[in-house]
Amino acid sequence: MGRRSRGAEAAIAVVVLALSTACGSRLPESDFEHRDPGGPTTTAGDRAPIRVGIIASATSPVGGNAFTGPRDGAKAYFDRLNARGGIDGRHVEVRECDDGGSGVGNNECVHKLIDEEKVVALVATTALDYAGASRVSRARVPDIGGQPIGTAYDTYPHLYGIYGSLAPRNGTTGWDGKQYGGTEVYRYFKREHGARTAAVVSYNQSASAAYARLVERGLKAEGYKVVTEQVDFALPNFRAVAADLKEQGADLVFDAIDTHGNAQLCKAMDDVGAEVTAKVTNVQNWTSTVADDYKDAPRCRNALWATGSSRNHEDTGQDAVREFRDATKGRKTHSQWQLEGWAAAMWFTDAAKSCAREGVTRACVDDFMNRNQGYTADGLLIPVRFERSAEPPGTRRTCLSVARWEDGRGWVSQGDMNNTCFDVPQLSYQP
Repeated sequence: MGRRSRGAEAAIAVVVLALSTACGSRLPESDFEHRDPGGPTTTAGDRAPIRVGIIASATSPVGGNAFTGPRDGAKAYFDRLNARGGIDGRHVEVRECDDGGSGVGNNECVHKLIDEEKVVALVATTALDYAGASRVSRARVPDIGGQPIGTAYDTYPHLYGIYGSLAPRNGTTGWDGKQYGGTEVYRYFKREHGARTAAVVSYNQSASAAYARLVERGLKAEGYKVVTEQVDFALPNFRAVAADLKEQGADLVFDAIDTHGNAQLCKAMDDVGAEVTAKVTNVQNWTSTVADDYKDAPRCRNALWATGSSRNHEDTGQDAVREFRDATKGRKTHSQWQLEGWAAAMWFTDAAKSCAREGVTRACVDDFMNRNQGYTADGLLIPVRFERSAEPPGTRRTCLSVARWEDGRGWVSQGDMNNTCFDVPQLSYQP
């Protein structure tokens, strides 16, 4: 894989607690050999809107609004872009599709947007089951800035996840079915905060337990003493877990459980007096709703840390973040996924602007995405690349964005993400 963040991996673990994800049928590489001459084309003299598609599992079984953040961020960007004249005088027309969180629904959305609506590209895809990924790739439709909830963005060409990829993307996931992730998050807390003992909390459910094993392996590679805690998915006893965390003297707590479970765990930690350096959460939970989500656990709440690969959505000292917040100031909540959706829409816009003179086509946008340089969305993203390395990485220099929750201040950035970097081993795992 590329620089898939630990937050992305955690998000995968959490959502599959409700459903098992799938990437659809694999297609032979021969299916990708010929460019579709019938793809939508808009020339420099064509003033028609530029049409893009957004697929979101808005009504998935995981719960309402779990997957709508990237969509909302992308739409906010396009609204502001259109208010300022669009791309070379042409508005961007957004066509949305809710796949309901199912593979069948996802395939229907792909067919509707690509074959019927003739969108130039997909933007900020956030699908619980991206079953139509192979069809998108076969049609050579660039899918820009999608959230890597499954393995599609490390499997197929023409799909460009928000965090990038080093994988060959030739129809097989990662390298021979294995993906790779770094230990930068664990290195950060060890170096910056002297953490030595880490707990990993999971459910007795296969996906949760598998992700917990991956975290445990990474922590051990960084020299941590690891305490593993597993609770019953149906009847979790978080108080017993919290008591053991206190007894073991854990500095950090990582988890492979859902938001509701995390809130219960935090309350139990407050109840028994278990204090830690950091309760580490993922990018999906990096939201402004923390005060409500963890209302019964003030001490644990103020030990929440989030890590990811994009600039803190509350870091309004940065011009690009300030513009995002200004455009979304009417929203009741803000989240890191909204900011990443905004960045995805900016990415498409920059690609389309590069094509405006000759014509905004799927092929031209795709060529822009394949440029061998890091994309930052005006500094919102750690430079994103797609390199197609023949061999998996052994080690890699990886940077990360870190923020801590503080009551009264919200998410407070901890250093600059482009300077918080580590040379770390890349560990393989079976998705």
